[in-house]
Amino acid sequence: MTNEFAAGTPNDRLSGRIALVTGASRGIGRAVAKRFAEEGAKVIAVARTLSDLETLDDEIKAASGQNAVLVDKDLTQFETLDQIGEALFSRYKRLDVVVGAAGMLGQLSPVGHVPPDIWDKVFALHVTANWRLLRSVDPLLRQSDSGRAIFVTCAQGAKPSPFWGAYGASKAALDQMVLTYAHEVQETLVKANLIDPGPVRTALRLKAFPGEDESKLTPPEDVTGAFVELASASYNQNGERVTL
Repeated sequence: MTNEFAAGTPNDRLSGRIALVTGASRGIGRAVAKRFAEEGAKVIAVARTLSDLETLDDEIKAASGQNAVLVDKDLTQFETLDQIGEALFSRYKRLDVVVGAAGMLGQLSPVGHVPPDIWDKVFALHVTANWRLLRSVDPLLRQSDSGRAIFVTCAQGAKPSPFWGAYGASKAALDQMVLTYAHEVQETLVKANLIDPGPVRTALRLKAFPGEDESKLTPPEDVTGAFVELASASYNQNGERVTL
């Protein structure tokens, strides 16, 4: 990881900003949600499991003195994402940061052996849900004086890897969608970028590489500095694929 995106320590860089984070109950999404709160952001944490979100909220309260807004919804119930956008407009009238960190591995196998339902689920979460999310919050990001959209990608989305067909193809589609959106908002105050965090100690990574030495993997907390940087009002790069 470059010094530019070193984890660092919280210093209120996101004070007063409203940030929505998906996949917030575990892994990178959880670490980012907590770090954003420590940096002063009001966090809307989205994940399927309420008990995990409540545990995160306790940690956020202890670290920052404020509670998160908890949304225990399945992102592939797409109408939920429209409702989230409507609720944010009613309550805040804007959104400063959206982070799409929810992910699933699916199944590692030859392309021809991937069950259709697994293929559909991976694309539903990585592509369609993120599109519906972006579609829902785009008007809110435009109401911010520095709207920031950040989505988590990976190396398999940039370079084909055997047996990673569903996962890699879905991430490649996500990359194209986000970078297309970045071009569309280039004359506005909104910036959209991707982060490839590299090998991180998450449940998804350990499922993909069973037996891997966890001690050699980067903890999720150590990549949060990059998300803070890209979420800050001062970050002006747009349409970038940042690799840590």
